Amino acid sequence: MPLQAIFGRDAQLATLRRSAFVRGARAAAPALVATSIWGLVTGVAMIKTGLSTGQALAMTLLVYAGSAQMAALPLIAVSAPVWVVVLTAVIVNLRFVIFSATLWSYLGRLPLLRRLVLGYLTADIGLALFMNRYADAPVEQRGSSEQVWYLFGSCSATWLSWQPMSIVGIFLAGYFPAQWGLEFAAILALIAFTVPLVVGRPTLAGCLTAGLVAVLAAALPLKLGLLLAVIAGVAVAMTVDLLGTRTTRRPSA
Repeated sequence: MPLQAIFGRDAQLATLRRSAFVRGARAAAPALVATSIWGLVTGVAMIKTGLSTGQALAMTLLVYAGSAQMAALPLIAVSAPVWVVVLTAVIVNLRFVIFSATLWSYLGRLPLLRRLVLGYLTADIGLALFMNRYADAPVEQRGSSEQVWYLFGSCSATWLSWQPMSIVGIFLAGYFPAQWGLEFAAILALIAFTVPLVVGRPTLAGCLTAGLVAVLAAALPLKLGLLLAVIAGVAVAMTVDLLGTRTTRRPSA
């Protein structure tokens, strides 16, 4: 006899959550090679910079933000003031403020603890996959169990690919020569995963704008170019989407 017939709605809800979690994890699977390499690179970099094993383990588990970690490590290596290191990491990660605003209509009604867990787990790839699937969901349907567990599945898969490889990099840093160019390999893998997600004019316009701004603003201090690229890309994508919506709604002659 099916579990749904025995346990009723609770079993149906559990099945729905499990199915959504698995779909999210499967959607993230093509990106796991890239995130694994990126985690490995970050683990190696932490030790090469001079952090102890304990410090590196604490950083990778608590911070869990590769770009912020890589931006902060050179400052730590030259004994920069703590406030400079923290400010740099905050600036690099300001894009997550935009991410949080994007997810608010989906997760705002969840209990605080669940939002904190999802906030810790959510990374760029998980958000991209989630929005690619649910961006057009009606407002009244946002925050459903299916959506929450899909996000949880994709972000958990990313976390589980990042952390073990980062820890491997921490313990085996001495065996990885700098000439291997692992960081560049991670970037190539991320690009190969991201390109198929660029679907529709708003996404394409946002990506092109963000890429252009990132290149032009690369010389800005404290990685401000990354923040400007995110803001510009999101603004252009929203503008193109809004203009397209207005055009569609305009009555025909």
